[in-house]
Amino acid sequence: MHRARRYDRIDTRLRCWCEGEGVTFYARMANLSEGGLFVRTRTPLDVGTQATVRFEAPRGAEISAQARVMWTRPDGMGLRFDSIDEAALAVIRRIIDNDSLAKEKMDSDPIW
Repeated sequence: MHRARRYDRIDTRLRCWCEGEGVTFYARMANLSEGGLFVRTRTPLDVGTQATVRFEAPRGAEISAQARVMWTRPDGMGLRFDSIDEAALAVIRRIIDNDSLAKEKMDSDPIW
């Protein structure tokens, strides 16, 4: 049985630093939500690992959050935010809202 997602998510190509298990790497995100993100990597951290995720949002805002690896697959890992401050969460909400508005505009533009 598939559960409904708790948060809206957007596709993204932002890059992030991920630190956990004594390893730090730079990778591309595939999607982002208020609850977490998917990081593309061929060497995902183990499920249950605590990690620090850092990335620069559009317009230069620096986001840093504590996250936990919830699942992995050959092309990456899903992380859930365990600890994120309100300012960082507000930036993520703006990123998601701006993406949603852009998609709505594209959907409403006539195709000639």
